[in-house]
Amino acid sequence: MKGSTSIALIVLDTNIFIAAAFNRSSHSASIIKAVRQGQLRMLWNQKTCRETEQLLQKIPQLSWDRFSDLFQEEDCYREEVNHERFSFVADPEDRKFVALSEAVGATLVTQDQDLLSVRRLICVPVLRPRELIEQILLKTS
Repeated sequence: MKGSTSIALIVLDTNIFIAAAFNRSSHSASIIKAVRQGQLRMLWNQKTCRETEQLLQKIPQLSWDRFSDLFQEEDCYREEVNHERFSFVADPEDRKFVALSEAVGATLVTQDQDLLSVRRLICVPVLRPRELIEQILLKTS
């Protein structure tokens, strides 16, 4: 998947979906909109999809149905990724997002301070939603 398109490749942490659902005018919501419009390509695997679905279903005001269409079959990465390499990430549940991002060469978008605090140790960009918009979306519009 690396280099397969000129559209920016991204992996979205679950907190991006939650933020977008609660605030439709947030940077996170703008990123979701850009994925829907084909300005960004969101890559995922079974583990990242499962976590997103489970967390969205746990929050009564949110709905998995609102985001399930973003998980396009052609954007699913089916190979195993090495989570163990990322023991420096404090939360073991966050490691799947870093591992996927590095495997596919995609920017990881998150608001998670545990990930942002170690981004210099990760071989792909790890950006806040605002940073992604400033560095990628605004440059292409």
